[in-house]
Amino acid sequence: MSYLDRQDGTRIWYQKVGPASGDPGLPVVLSHGFGASAEMWLPNVAALAAGHEVITWDLRGHGQTQCPLDQSLYTAAACVGDLAALLDEVGVGRAVVGGLSLGGYLSLAFYLAHPERVAALVLADTGPGFRKDEARDQWNDRAYAQAGRFEKNGDQGLALAARGMLAQADATVIDSLPRVGVPALVVVGGEDTAFVGAASYMTAKIPGAVQVTLDGAGHMANIDARDAFNQKVLNFLEGLP
Repeated sequence: MSYLDRQDGTRIWYQKVGPASGDPGLPVVLSHGFGASAEMWLPNVAALAAGHEVITWDLRGHGQTQCPLDQSLYTAAACVGDLAALLDEVGVGRAVVGGLSLGGYLSLAFYLAHPERVAALVLADTGPGFRKDEARDQWNDRAYAQAGRFEKNGDQGLALAARGMLAQADATVIDSLPRVGVPALVVVGGEDTAFVGAASYMTAKIPGAVQVTLDGAGHMANIDARDAFNQKVLNFLEGLP
């Protein structure tokens, strides 16, 4: 069990698993979806770590990460800073950056802020945000409603994360897609109807992106179709320059 202490008082939990021998490929860092934790990657870590150092972590308000109860500390920008600090902590200068859902959105935000640190992107069951204010407002209304439910249930961390990290402020990330200059693998569950369109949109907008649809899988495609997900990601990693 490892922790990274940030200057704002947030203690980030992370785990690093690496190949026991051989010449390791590029490190891989994976960010989980909203309401989940690094445990969601348990079906995938062993397969990926056979040839790569794999870093997983718990976002602010999630899992074993310990956060102050200050709404201003829960932002996408803070998460991007956490990820940069985490890579520094484990001695990784450049990595394959991936995530599912919110974790994928934050991976795109991280690329926008630190393109020199990203060798490739893996975007699973992810949306890139919204260009139209009306659509973004509808998304945010749902995020705020979730925050209210978590608050009533006593889960202050997820309530803060919903308001500050799940809710979105602008179209910066979606507008940046044509400027992504690294290989990108877009994975989506065939039954994840809310995100199939978003996956196709990202594939069309990110130059050279490759999309994989996993039949029968829902929003947690890495769990629902574990073996297929692992193989597709490994094939992608093996093909990187």
